[in-house]
Amino acid sequence: MSDAFRETARAKINLCLHVTGQRDDGYHLLDSLVVFATSGDHIECRPATGLHLALTGPEAPGLTVGADNLVLRAAHAFGPHEGAAITLHKRLPVASGIGGGSADAAASLLALSRLWRCELPDAAAVLALGADVPVCLAGHPARMQGVGEKISRLPHALPPAHLVLVNPRVPVSTPAVFRGLVRKDNAPLPTTLPRLNTLVELAGFLTTQRNDLEAPAIAATPLIGAAKAAIAAQEGCHLARMSGSGATCFGLFPNSQSAAKAAMALRRAYPGWWVEESEMAG
Repeated sequence: MSDAFRETARAKINLCLHVTGQRDDGYHLLDSLVVFATSGDHIECRPATGLHLALTGPEAPGLTVGADNLVLRAAHAFGPHEGAAITLHKRLPVASGIGGGSADAAASLLALSRLWRCELPDAAAVLALGADVPVCLAGHPARMQGVGEKISRLPHALPPAHLVLVNPRVPVSTPAVFRGLVRKDNAPLPTTLPRLNTLVELAGFLTTQRNDLEAPAIAATPLIGAAKAAIAAQEGCHLARMSGSGATCFGLFPNSQSAAKAAMALRRAYPGWWVEESEMAG
């Protein structure tokens, strides 16, 4: 209907994530290559009196509609405003390293700015919602640096790739993962990112990079390592890695057929895990 404004909150994937320092205020400095899947959650906003949030979808039981919900916090970031009836259709696991909450917040900002015909909140207000919200708001493949506030377009388009996302349904404490880092002044990405024309070249480059949070996350939650290994064992997988602070891991595959076959095999072998096949959005 014409009075509904909809946005997709696409899953965020950290192809690599380097922790390069820590500020005096405790925030960690990052250097990350971020892409998005074509699949994700969905936000719908309609005019209403007052602000209301409804949760639907298979992952909705993991959320509440309390004041700490990132969708409501995103709405309040506009300041005093008109009302809205917001529906979040939740398909991505909660707190899983693929930016589900941050993507929901970013999609809510976009939908509400259209509904209310107003500008987006300023950059500081957006960053205050979470380190991943600015890159999710940008919505394109990017290099994310600083504490998440510096978003740069990639100098070259990445080659097409298909994704298999796997979450073994284990809780992960992001603060605990950061505390588990052996060092927090690791090397950043190369100053100039190379042109990567094929999936083989992309996977080859990524093998020379890292997710610095992967080792402490696996040490604390070994099932993450099992999920990564299960993806890597699938035919056609060019790279398997953990995204963000976990627990979701991803695999890069050359086409939809190999990704779908891998996802089907993983669902059969691990029926309690969340498994999703998708494409890497351009």
